[in-house]
Amino acid sequence: MAQAEERASQNALLTLEIWHPDCWTLEVTGAVSANLLAHTVYNAADGRVKGHFTAYGDSAEEIDRLVDEATNSRLTYSVVEMQHRYGFDHPHVASGNVTRELLVEYDPNNTVSNALASQGFIQEGPVKIRNGTEYWSVFVDSDDRDRLHERLEAVQEMRDAEITVTKISSHNLSGDDALGRVENLSKRQREIFELACEHDYYTWPRGITTCELADKADISKTTLLEHLRKAEVKLLDPAIDEVTESL
Repeated sequence: MAQAEERASQNALLTLEIWHPDCWTLEVTGAVSANLLAHTVYNAADGRVKGHFTAYGDSAEEIDRLVDEATNSRLTYSVVEMQHRYGFDHPHVASGNVTRELLVEYDPNNTVSNALASQGFIQEGPVKIRNGTEYWSVFVDSDDRDRLHERLEAVQEMRDAEITVTKISSHNLSGDDALGRVENLSKRQREIFELACEHDYYTWPRGITTCELADKADISKTTLLEHLRKAEVKLLDPAIDEVTESL
């Protein structure tokens, strides 16, 4: 765990603009004026996933058009509107916007998230999608910043993506602070995180693939990445965790 805590204290925060083909969120937001926030992803049947999204816009009509586009997309299997939970607000959505919660079933192979995770990019919070572009905030180990270009190129090749880095900033934690945040992990998150560290998942190059680690944990790849993402967010910034864990 000491090595994991030391790695967690040395990070760079990147802001990325991403486009890639065969993505329903990009096609839909490119066709309408409403926007999306991408939150948590759950396993579904036949290798599919269900993602929790917030649709937001200036009017209910704009959201209606977005829902229609998503429902009719060749890249989605189902779109279900969820009941908005009282007291659940989105800090990423401007005050006064109309919002609607959606549960959308789709093929995870048409997303860029696994490609980013495979290259060590840790999602910082909800992904914003507007005007046919995804806006990601991701952490990356600052010890590997000299390889940053190479890793981004690998993501681009895996998904035929176009990626622009719009901002890079430092994000450092003291050793004591990082140690305290380990205690904030749930039992399962800590088990999975420690398993990942034990098998050099966070080294470069990695000592184990995501699929191999999922097999060792006896869970699906999607579930593994979700456990790791939540653990990493708690280790990096507890304020972010307040947003992520409430979803």
